[in-house]
Amino acid sequence: MEDYLKTIYILQSESEVVTTQQIAERLNVQSPSVTNMVKRLAELNLVEHTPYRGVVLTPSGEKAALEVLRHHRLLELYLAEALGYSWDEVHEEADRLEHSISEEFEARIDRALGYPTTDPHGHPIPSADGTIEQPPDLRLGELEVGEVAIVNRVSDRDPEKLRYLGSLGLYPTVHVEVLERFPFDGPIRISLGGTEHILGRELAQAVHVTRANS
Repeated sequence: MEDYLKTIYILQSESEVVTTQQIAERLNVQSPSVTNMVKRLAELNLVEHTPYRGVVLTPSGEKAALEVLRHHRLLELYLAEALGYSWDEVHEEADRLEHSISEEFEARIDRALGYPTTDPHGHPIPSADGTIEQPPDLRLGELEVGEVAIVNRVSDRDPEKLRYLGSLGLYPTVHVEVLERFPFDGPIRISLGGTEHILGRELAQAVHVTRANS
């Protein structure tokens, strides 16, 4: 149930309408299973499911989703900083652990890490009272030639993409400049710490940035 709430919350931040098909694809489950779970969540007043609006979290559902998300992102950071996991390994490990930790353990991790506000990928960590700061949603691929930006977060959905982006140095807080945009929806050429790279459009869309002069 918690996986569904967390997934719906993340999908809500990515698209205007969240469908049962999107949930099924993200969780890698069959559509009938999603339909049954959505009905159950609606009965518990955690979601609303209406035509054309799709699946929407209620205030209670959002609160529950943010609590799971807080566990997940704190665990990711703890695994990376305390146990030496790489940033492409922490997501799946945190998925397995997030449902089993107590609130006391969560609070101790938070304190041990110095009350962090972002996870290893730059995603905001919800506060203990259930609030979250949503950063701008500008993608690297949307920048114009000559623009300089700061990486604020990187999608953690695909470990292989994370490994590759990490090998280029595209971590949160680094500066990146767009040098060239190839035509016909092609890749972009970027400068990162004085080194140039060619980045495909799909990879560029996985990198969220803030314009350096904004």
